[in-house]
Amino acid sequence: MLLARVAEVSGQVAATSARSRKIGLLAGLFAEAEPEESPLVIAYLSGRLPQGRIGVGWSVLKNVLPPAVPPAGQPALTLSGTDATMTELAAVAGSGAQARRLGLVRDLLAAATLPEQEFLLRLLSGEVRQGALDAVALEGVATAADVPSEDLRRAVMLEGSLPRVARAVLAEGPSALEAFTLRVGSPVQPMLAHTAGSVSEAVAALGPCAVEEKLDGIRIQVHRRGDEVRVYTRSLDDITDRLPEVVATALEAAGDRLVLDGEVIALDPATGRPQAFQDIASRVGSRVDVSTARAALPLSPVFFDVLAADGEVLVDHPGRERHAVLARLLPEPLRVRRTVIEDPEDPAAVDAAERFFRDTLARGHEGVLVKAVDAPYVAGRRGRTWLKVKPVHTLDLVVLAAERGHGRRTGFLSNLHLGARAADGTFVMLGKTFKGLTDEMLRWQTERLTGLAVSDDGHTVHVRPELVVEVAFDGLQRSTRYPAGVTLRFARVVRHRPDKSATEADTVETVLATA
Repeated sequence: MLLARVAEVSGQVAATSARSRKIGLLAGLFAEAEPEESPLVIAYLSGRLPQGRIGVGWSVLKNVLPPAVPPAGQPALTLSGTDATMTELAAVAGSGAQARRLGLVRDLLAAATLPEQEFLLRLLSGEVRQGALDAVALEGVATAADVPSEDLRRAVMLEGSLPRVARAVLAEGPSALEAFTLRVGSPVQPMLAHTAGSVSEAVAALGPCAVEEKLDGIRIQVHRRGDEVRVYTRSLDDITDRLPEVVATALEAAGDRLVLDGEVIALDPATGRPQAFQDIASRVGSRVDVSTARAALPLSPVFFDVLAADGEVLVDHPGRERHAVLARLLPEPLRVRRTVIEDPEDPAAVDAAERFFRDTLARGHEGVLVKAVDAPYVAGRRGRTWLKVKPVHTLDLVVLAAERGHGRRTGFLSNLHLGARAADGTFVMLGKTFKGLTDEMLRWQTERLTGLAVSDDGHTVHVRPELVVEVAFDGLQRSTRYPAGVTLRFARVVRHRPDKSATEADTVETVLATA
């Protein structure tokens, strides 16, 4: 398949808001593609590269000017050829790597037509955001293969990979789905949660439910068959060798042929309070000797669900039944704290749920998950039967600079550098964000910040510290990159505050008090 066809459909999908139209466009594309090409189609339309990070960032792209369109103007780049170049880019290393990457990117663009060049630049810069996410792609594959979308969704849930299932079903037809089932030792994508504004709102939406602690750790999926244990991350990476504590715990479970869902956290030995997420992430990602890392930061697994036990697949069972199995397998200290609300219309029950939320925060955890007790486990989806509730922090911060956008944000000032007011009247940078900005907000802030500009290096526009923005964030984490020693987690712009002066922005002391 030609890359131009993928670029064309990408643009068409971006131009429509109708889900049915998106599905139809993708179905047509999958019907045209060879089955073995479907994983690449899915990846590119979702803005992902199968190779992961390939070392091509702004430092390379800022020096790449799309060359003139080839005289013939006829598309020639194929998907497989483009993928081969991406693989070559990912393998570049050593002396002269940056120049080699630049050469490869320029050669790739030189062989591309203008629409292909635009698509490739968006793909390389992470700016492919046309709404062709996996949920819509799945519907497109189902239509192209003439299989029920629910059957395909279940196969993807159990296999953990839409590209693998798509390749099989497009090549072999509906019968291929029979091969995809939950297997101990083969990770599946975890179930995720939507957000609710409050515990009472979540309880009212779900009916009978369980309110559980939401732990700020690393999501793990543990598979055990006999004496063999494998531990996977949320992204299905195998980290078994880094977590001997989890392996030991799984081997002590009461059953066999298990698939457990949980988190690994670190607790302060003196206070019992959870330690910072970044410390846990550093330990899990560490390549140093495991015994040394374990001595420096012991980790504790805590589980909240079970997908299979003694060989029986449990994902279709109600949450209440799955938890009963979990309680049989593991002692209480290894299970997440929870309270069950049987009657959501009982004010006392709702008060108990709210109290559990407050107590959870007091113990240092980040919030709660409210789960319908009669709902199945829907792997790989952000289900409406799980709702997360976390306190929302907001700050009024000053814009210190903004980076020029690319892709669909070309021509706008997008990524904002945010600062808090210091005691001496200067501003201390806390981090950056481009999230939360609507098209209208982008247009307005570009005009406003252009008028405040004091310098421009072609990438970053530094401005007079006058524009205040309200920023929501989930918490703080330590950072050596910024002068205050902290940065904001999951920061997103709520609104611009032209009604506030910079002298009314929040101070560094106020920021640190939110920790």
